[in-house]
Amino acid sequence: MTLAGEVRSPVNTRLPNIIRNLPVLFFLGDICGLFICLAIAFWLRSHQALNWLDPLPYGFVGIVLAGFYLADAYNPDRQIAGLRTPARIIVCNLAIAFLISALIYLSGISQENPVSWRSVLLPSLGMFTIWAVVLRLVAVKWVRSQSQKSRWLVLGAGDNAIKFLHKLLVLNPLGKLTVLAETNQETIDLPDTNLSYLGNLSDLPAWSQESWSAIIVATQVEFSETQAQQLMQIRLRGIPIYRLPDAYETFWFKLPSSLLQDKWLAFSEGFNLIPGDFSMKLKRVIDIILILFLLALVAPLLLLVALLIRLDSPGPIFYSQLRSGFYGKPFRVYKFRSMYQDAEKRGAQWASQRDPRITRVGYWLRLLRIDELPQIWNVLRGEMSLIGPRPERPEFDVKLKEAIPYYEVRYLVKPGITGWAQVMYPYGASIEDAYEKLSYDLYYIKNYSLWLDLAIAFKTIRVVLLGKGR
Repeated sequence: MTLAGEVRSPVNTRLPNIIRNLPVLFFLGDICGLFICLAIAFWLRSHQALNWLDPLPYGFVGIVLAGFYLADAYNPDRQIAGLRTPARIIVCNLAIAFLISALIYLSGISQENPVSWRSVLLPSLGMFTIWAVVLRLVAVKWVRSQSQKSRWLVLGAGDNAIKFLHKLLVLNPLGKLTVLAETNQETIDLPDTNLSYLGNLSDLPAWSQESWSAIIVATQVEFSETQAQQLMQIRLRGIPIYRLPDAYETFWFKLPSSLLQDKWLAFSEGFNLIPGDFSMKLKRVIDIILILFLLALVAPLLLLVALLIRLDSPGPIFYSQLRSGFYGKPFRVYKFRSMYQDAEKRGAQWASQRDPRITRVGYWLRLLRIDELPQIWNVLRGEMSLIGPRPERPEFDVKLKEAIPYYEVRYLVKPGITGWAQVMYPYGASIEDAYEKLSYDLYYIKNYSLWLDLAIAFKTIRVVLLGKGR
């Protein structure tokens, strides 16, 4: 254990950002690898250079990238944890090879374009399989080597700090922790291999000259002027300093409401989705354009679902329910009926997995989230948006407002058909689940952007295609 004035080994202060950006690096690496492997395979087969103006190579690359996305090949947690990454890539590419072979056979395009020959596309896919596996294994080995060098200074050792430390060790299991508690009596239940030192906040001067991956301020106490100056000097050396809400926002893309304070909310950046703001007006225009396109696209599906519901069980095709909307104003949300008639004759209940009230057709409608499609009408009427927090029932709102701090902040924006909470935490059937979902809703409200909406749209497509809905 080194103290100020001794020789210090270099520490990667940007490890969290590197892990966060791994999906982008994998994505760009896969694009380069696909084009390189395709060009090599085409040259070996025809002894000609690839025509970069031909749209077919780009279609091939798009299919492979879409397959990788559906296979969760860009999830940094899965890659870092090494959860059967090579097997995942191989199985995914085998499925893509079968799909491409079927498309080539059915379309007959191979007679017109040599790029579409199976003797070109399949070998290029085989070479790319090796490329993708090696890329991820090398990246994981490098990240783990950096994780072994990471050192975190945590100021405070309360309950919230302990919860954070356990989550941090899941994200970065090889990191070393130095914790400065508020009192000498505090203890921490952490693996000895991770906890390098447990001291008191009065020890901060001795540690302020050390190199750290980041400083986590996990206490609500007011620092003295001397301590504030020491933290300022640390920050000016390029070492990030996070309060707990900022750390959760940066590492896990959520904002637990129990950690928030009025002062933090008042001075935080973001929260741009306010009435009259340009972002909200632009979001409304995009909603109308996309919802009209979606309506034209799914119209045949709506008719088919209506017929299946009618044949499956007695009762109406559509189901309406009172929900809390913008600023808590109640409105009726419309859905395809997925439960038996009179399913709530005993009153409002949380939905649950394997809910006996759900019909056979309703199970699949919920799994694929098709039961939400009639809410297109709510979007057209301006009661909802395509993307936003899911509207809750007024009966549950009363309990949730009492149990969860800052719960009403979610109604500062219009509710949505899908949202950040739905794609990040897909199941919710209790107050604890509602708390977790709110943490993601708060992140969305604070960090809203068109890019975030686009990410939610892609994640929703993946959830629907893989049947991970409810």
